Amino acid sequence: MLHEYRDIITHMKENHEANSHFLRIFDKHNALDDEISKVERGELVLTDKEVEELKKKKLLLKDEAYGILVAYKKEHAL
Repeated sequence: MLHEYRDIITHMKENHEANSHFLRIFDKHNALDDEISKVERGELVLTDKEVEELKKKKLLLKDEAYGILVAYKKEHAL
């Protein structure tokens, strides 16, 4: 997720307590991504509607994480 912000994400992980909300979002996003990948590989069976809901949740998390990253980058002049 948001690979172009890898350095900022690493910086945020080093200050875990101050960025715990971002890290929870990051972990939830990655868990959804793993679940969707399992469906795509045929390891998990879900309906199209269920997959669509997972993808929507994942996108919402990504949007929220992006907002946090942009604000963090600006606040820390990164």
